[in-house]
Amino acid sequence: MKKYEVMYIINESVDAEKRAELIEGLAKIITDNGGTINKTDEWGMREFAYPIDYMKKGYYVVVSFEADNECVKEFDRLMRINSSVVRFLITRDEAPVREAKK
Repeated sequence: MKKYEVMYIINESVDAEKRAELIEGLAKIITDNGGTINKTDEWGMREFAYPIDYMKKGYYVVVSFEADNECVKEFDRLMRINSSVVRFLITRDEAPVREAKK
């Protein structure tokens, strides 16, 4: 399994109770598809540098996890159709770079 990190922004209009359920539900997508959550870091409500769909702020969440390709594809698909998620970005944590032989 490979290591990944996803950062997503939840719509500011989602109340705290629903937001907690959404964060838990998104983590469940990963675990149900064979992945493991290493760390969830909630950054909280922050202002955007520019408006996105007429919104000026959103709730930021960063999740580190390990998963296979199929899990990441399914997570990506479900994030795209979730109307409460404003933006998201999944990145892969790369292995350390080896030094070149001299």
